[in-house]
Amino acid sequence: MSAEKTESIPTIDHKPHAAFFRQSGWLMIAAIAGGALTWGVHFLNKAIPDSEYATFGVLLMVAGCLPTMPLQMMFAQQSALAVATGRERQLSGLIRLACLLSFIVWALGAAAIFLFRKQIAAGWHLPNELGLWVTVALLLVSLWTPMFAGLLQGRQDFFWMGWISILGGVVRLAGAVFFVIALHLGAAGMMAGALIGVSITVLIPVWRTRDWWQLKPERFDGKNLLRQVLPLLFGFGACQFMFTSDTMFATAYFSGEQMKPYVVAGTLSRALLWLVLPMAAVMFPKLVQSRAKSEKTNLFNLVVLGTAVLSICGAAGLWLVGPLVVRFVAHAGDVASTMKLIPWYAGAMVPLALANVMVNDLLARARFGVVPFMVLLAAAYGFTLPWMLNHYPGRIEVVLQTLGAFNLLLFAICAWFIWGVKENSQTSEPR
Repeated sequence: MSAEKTESIPTIDHKPHAAFFRQSGWLMIAAIAGGALTWGVHFLNKAIPDSEYATFGVLLMVAGCLPTMPLQMMFAQQSALAVATGRERQLSGLIRLACLLSFIVWALGAAAIFLFRKQIAAGWHLPNELGLWVTVALLLVSLWTPMFAGLLQGRQDFFWMGWISILGGVVRLAGAVFFVIALHLGAAGMMAGALIGVSITVLIPVWRTRDWWQLKPERFDGKNLLRQVLPLLFGFGACQFMFTSDTMFATAYFSGEQMKPYVVAGTLSRALLWLVLPMAAVMFPKLVQSRAKSEKTNLFNLVVLGTAVLSICGAAGLWLVGPLVVRFVAHAGDVASTMKLIPWYAGAMVPLALANVMVNDLLARARFGVVPFMVLLAAAYGFTLPWMLNHYPGRIEVVLQTLGAFNLLLFAICAWFIWGVKENSQTSEPR
């Protein structure tokens, strides 16, 4: 075979789908490893009172309710566009402005928490204020982490995205074990471990993206930027609210002992997303760049099919082996109460996982018409859940039944915009 013919045969590295599966496969491995290490923190529930563990779950969900998903996707979109269009200096200006504004917002929030700290501690049944202040520090680091992680995602540096997940999990677990076992700090110690672990996940992306944020910044079109990023902030913000807010609603209605099996069930059920979110994370910047370059791609079909298979199989597996896992991570007496919740919790995660893929596809293609419907749905969920808890007191499974119903509605809305609404010819991309 001639040299000319040999060069014309593409290798696997030149095949977009092969690269996609290699990258998403690595992120899945890293997410499972990092998630397992992070999940290992929950074994410490055996070393602390049930009320302290419930406090940890509540404080963790406070950090989980930060708009980390929309921030990461915003920076993933902007960095992917910068790579495609050569506007890295404008991106540098955006990074610096975002860091400054986020610090100002955090400082104002910290001041408000200081003023109302006693009311917050009483309302969330906190044993003391130490865990609250560790959480305040965690909030700042958690605001910066998705910004720089989004830069890695946008430039498709998936190798280091995987490693920060693993290293963050290692440091988080080691720190939590030290603070809880050696210093007997309970929920505050577990949150301190989270603070150290999340700090690692921001320091590495800051270092990896220094070639961008060290550039001399150029002015960017603020109005055009807002048109690009506001739909991302509201759309992914609605998704994150549906994903994380249920624990904070529930803790206002149930005691720490009642919340322990709820936190365990939530930890296990949300682990289903470790399997499927990496595929959407790899897909998003590729779709942004393909749209900017007017390239064709059919990644969506592959990702939505893989997500459906993995999430459904994961939920079924959790229902089957859940009693063994719960007995391993918690006490034998927690098995019955936790397994009563797991079918509802895991079932609610399946439509949310599929909706997440659809949202990534729609927003990467700038099909922003879905965003107002998502925001209205999230607002309706926020009003409906307290109403249900007031009308069905003492039934914690009502939280998950409501969550599952609204996740199905979110899936239906996204499916309608994917397959039922005709794309504008200017943004149309074949699947």
